[in-house]
Amino acid sequence: MVIGVARVVLYMPACQSLKDKRQIVKSLIAQAQNHFQVAVAEVECQDQWQVGVLGVSCVSTSASHADEVIARAVNYIATRKVDAQVLEYQTEVVHAL
Repeated sequence: MVIGVARVVLYMPACQSLKDKRQIVKSLIAQAQNHFQVAVAEVECQDQWQVGVLGVSCVSTSASHADEVIARAVNYIATRKVDAQVLEYQTEVVHAL
């Protein structure tokens, strides 16, 4: 079993409240989950208006497949036409059990 994970830091300069941020983050999460069949959650900075951190994960039988799915999901998040910029991201593929 191979697990692909990513940590994606988002900057949302137009957000003036947690409600604004929540709308953008929920939209990105739903789109990525539907398009790539990955698990996505906001994992850090829940109380900051303009910064969000998403965790993305997938399970596969192949390291190359897991890496490809995670890379495509991160690229998808980065290229959405929403008021969010990807400041940085990190990916990792872990072999488990």
